[in-house]
Amino acid sequence: MTQTKPQIYLLLDNVRSMENVGSIFRTADAAGIDKVILCGITPKPPRKEIDKAALGAVDFVEWKYCNSTKSKIESLKQEGFEIIGIEQDKRSITYSNFKFDSAKIALILGSETDGINPEILDLCDQILEIPMYGQKNSLNVSVCAGIILFELKKVPPR
Repeated sequence: MTQTKPQIYLLLDNVRSMENVGSIFRTADAAGIDKVILCGITPKPPRKEIDKAALGAVDFVEWKYCNSTKSKIESLKQEGFEIIGIEQDKRSITYSNFKFDSAKIALILGSETDGINPEILDLCDQILEIPMYGQKNSLNVSVCAGIILFELKKVPPR
């Protein structure tokens, strides 16, 4: 049986900073992500601030804008995607303990200040978090994207 790589989408739920969006595009390109979906107030290309951080990655990563995160998640579920939120939550598990084994994965990253909206978290099939060991209890959203996307790349293709 031939193994194929999983289809991986990255969904940004109300990420506010254009620089973070650009950095996430750059990381998505480096990790070979299939599509970035920008939702809500997340800024979309072309914007000078996004382009500066992305270093041209917006030209190589497929992307789409959707006004409603909720409706996009519902349509992705109908397409067979496993919806995985990256957030600190009482229901979350440590990302390194999760087995990425779905053929279609949609990872959700949320707002820099508020994280993923609770209504959106309730739609997730799984919630993962990155453990924090210092005094601050969070990482920049673009750093989270890099950690999770490259953890996913450790998984052998299906």
